[in-house]
Amino acid sequence: MSDYFGSPVRHVIRSLKATEEQPDWIGNILSFGKRLLVLPTCRGTLYLKVSFLLYQGFKANLSLLRRPGEKTYTQRCRLFVGNLPADITEDEFKRLFAKYGEPGEVFINKGKGFGFIKLESRALAEIAKAELDDTPMRGRQLRVRFATHAAALSVRNLSPYVSNELLEEAFSQFGPIERAVVIVDDRGRSTGKGIVEFASKPAARKAFERCSEGVFLLTTTPRPVIVEPLEQLDDEDGLPEKLAQKNPMYQKERETPPRFAQHGTFEYEYSQRWKSLDEMEKQQREQVEKNMKDAKDKLESEMEDAYHEHQANLLRQDLMRRQEELRRMEELHNQEMQKRKEMQLRQEEERRRREEEMMIRQREMEEQMRRQREESYSRMGYMDPRERDMRMGGGGAMNMGDPYGSGGQKFPPLGGGGGIGYEANPGVPPATMSGSMMGSDMRTERFGQGGAGPVGGQGPRGMGPGTPAGYGRGREEYEGPNKKPRF
Repeated sequence: MSDYFGSPVRHVIRSLKATEEQPDWIGNILSFGKRLLVLPTCRGTLYLKVSFLLYQGFKANLSLLRRPGEKTYTQRCRLFVGNLPADITEDEFKRLFAKYGEPGEVFINKGKGFGFIKLESRALAEIAKAELDDTPMRGRQLRVRFATHAAALSVRNLSPYVSNELLEEAFSQFGPIERAVVIVDDRGRSTGKGIVEFASKPAARKAFERCSEGVFLLTTTPRPVIVEPLEQLDDEDGLPEKLAQKNPMYQKERETPPRFAQHGTFEYEYSQRWKSLDEMEKQQREQVEKNMKDAKDKLESEMEDAYHEHQANLLRQDLMRRQEELRRMEELHNQEMQKRKEMQLRQEEERRRREEEMMIRQREMEEQMRRQREESYSRMGYMDPRERDMRMGGGGAMNMGDPYGSGGQKFPPLGGGGGIGYEANPGVPPATMSGSMMGSDMRTERFGQGGAGPVGGQGPRGMGPGTPAGYGRGREEYEGPNKKPRF
């Protein structure tokens, strides 16, 4: 068996790709019985890899019929099938599309005779549409069309620097996106318009409401996008003759074939009026477009000036903010220095207070020690040396304040060689003083005033026992230290 070109059908067609040298068409492979036919359609660049098996008809390899990066089972792959038999079942409907791959979504309305089915890729949907459209089924001609995309939005006022990827990334926050494309002209320049197709209606509704109520910006320039529901038009199949309504108006309009109107006729006159009206509409549209373009240019110029002024204001505000921060930091530094000074003053005051307390405690301790020393001297019968010095110094140079003291007497008191009498040593009794200490043979040969008495004898009015006779003071007529000497 051979195909349409006479070559064996056991080979695999690898790819059909549109290039600049080749016409812009895609080869859709259709099987007609035992032969194959290649039909071109203007649908852009697409890679087709279809495996054909002998005696098994047309079978598409799903993994080979997808464009690079194309998503599967999208709304663009959804077909509308009309004029279905009323008794068709879901299994029968699936078998109708079995050779185009596993369907992702199937819906049938038997009462109205239509259904929907979703295939894996757009290429498979195009092939199924081309093959099954106008196919007879139980006395009915099937109508296969692409279903309307109910979750598609039209986006206007796009910046020239917005790409397909940026558009998809921007609108993906509202929900999963199946396709996002920026429409370009014949030179590949952006027209400022785009299409965003969501996977569900709620996501498209959310995007439409948010962008209508708020201001959605895609680039640095404050140029908001305008979002509207996409007006979907069928520019592929159009209106075939078989689908035209055959009503009386149709019959009336079709009575006269296409022609050019003759000058001076009724048709020509009113046709010229229609053309004038169309020309006026065209001029008004051009004027409106010119006015809109001038307004946009003016707005862009004002926006540019305002943007520079805004940037200058931001710089001034930033400078003021920095100055305020610097002033606040300086105030904090001054406060910190003031706190440090106050802390140093408090520490100095505390140090002086501690020193004063230490001096007071030291004086108290010295006073307490002095009192303890005085008490100790008073208990032991001794006089404090300082108090003794004070008392000795308090009587004058000759110690005349104490007439009975040793210093107030003309001669030294009775006693030994140390010059210390019994007044200074109350613990030593005068009876213990022997004659050896007194010098019994001591006499004044110049003043012989009495004989020698017995050593240690008691005179009638003397100072005490043992008063030698050589001293007139030991006699009765001795009256005290203030008596004027006789010599």
